[in-house]
Amino acid sequence: PRAQYLMIGSLWLPGELRNDIKSRIGALRERHQTWGEIKWSKVSPNRRDFYAELIDLFFSYGDRLRFRCIAVDRTQINLALHDNDSELGFYKFYYQLLHHWILDTNAYRIFCDAKSSRDPKRLPVLARCLAHANPASSIEGIQSLPSHEVVLIQLCDLLLGAASSRINLTLNDSTAKAAVVQRLESALGRPLVSTHKGEEKFNIFKIRLRGER
Repeated sequence: PRAQYLMIGSLWLPGELRNDIKSRIGALRERHQTWGEIKWSKVSPNRRDFYAELIDLFFSYGDRLRFRCIAVDRTQINLALHDNDSELGFYKFYYQLLHHWILDTNAYRIFCDAKSSRDPKRLPVLARCLAHANPASSIEGIQSLPSHEVVLIQLCDLLLGAASSRINLTLNDSTAKAAVVQRLESALGRPLVSTHKGEEKFNIFKIRLRGER
């Protein structure tokens, strides 16, 4: 809540890769004897190597495993445009995260981190909006799952935390988190900054709500 930019992230991958990625993450856990939920907030000196190798794993799949996130400047949000409902605004941004990278003729299954919503219809409405906006593709469903049960949602949290630390200028030098971010930036060959829309591997889309990107 104190950060300037609200950030929402996503992992994109072919369905047939899910089990392979989960298996390889399980092997990393076993080798490092690191259990529990994978989270950016849990990156620490004694777990630095484990998290660094998760970054390596992410890059080992090339463009078959992609990360995309949006960054929304909170100071530009006008809640009056969202019926003075911050939750509605959040789901509209969720829509922007997903809609712009849905390709024609593909079928999509979307898994979201479980979120307590005042309106239980938020996800079904999001699914309908995405389906109507992308008639040449198939939105097979959106399902809400608790992150502690879904390792790919956890991996997304790690990558989103790394991106947020740069965009929100919260990263401290000479820390385990800084080492993980440096590993990520080294693999990308560039710093974690806002990218153009066509960037495929690690896309940070900084939305300017007043009409400029």
